[in-house]
Amino acid sequence: MPRLPLFLLLAFFLLSIHPAQCDEEDKLLQGINDYRRSLNLTALTKNDNADCLAGEIADQFEGQPCTNTSGSNTVPGTEPQLPNYPRLLDKCHLNVSNTRDGAVMPACIPNLDPTLVLSNFTLSQYSDSLNDTKYTGVGIGSEGNWMVVVLTTSTPEGSFVKASSDNVSAGLVTAASLVSQMLLLLVACLLLL
Repeated sequence: MPRLPLFLLLAFFLLSIHPAQCDEEDKLLQGINDYRRSLNLTALTKNDNADCLAGEIADQFEGQPCTNTSGSNTVPGTEPQLPNYPRLLDKCHLNVSNTRDGAVMPACIPNLDPTLVLSNFTLSQYSDSLNDTKYTGVGIGSEGNWMVVVLTTSTPEGSFVKASSDNVSAGLVTAASLVSQMLLLLVACLLLL
């Protein structure tokens, strides 16, 4: 019987782990939405596919120094000039046709200083995109000193929906993963009893 509370405590601990990076990303999303509300614009909704791409792009920038020209090769509203951009899209099961109208906005902020992160987006060349009503969704990724915001639209060219052939297989993989995790949890519970 004493093992069951220990198991529940361990399960609670594992489920409550929330990395600091996610906290920074969540704070940025809240700040961006507060900024948009102050301009009487609708809040941006979280887009998991844009999140994936933002994370992949942030990984690409990791280790690059913060300079005045860092990230200048990625312009909002166009296809980023990253040499492996098509591979990054593939990793997130996206294609260029449904990401073309989005905006990719990287920013380098030393130590992701919370007082500077939001202003690097709202008081920069990116504010025009954040003020634009065509953007309805957002994905945010961070790595090292880099924070990447990806804006999405409600149009097919900016929706960031997964490639159609991947939709069914992704759903099956997710369902299979959930079932296997449930079975693993059940086995762990039985072993602890």
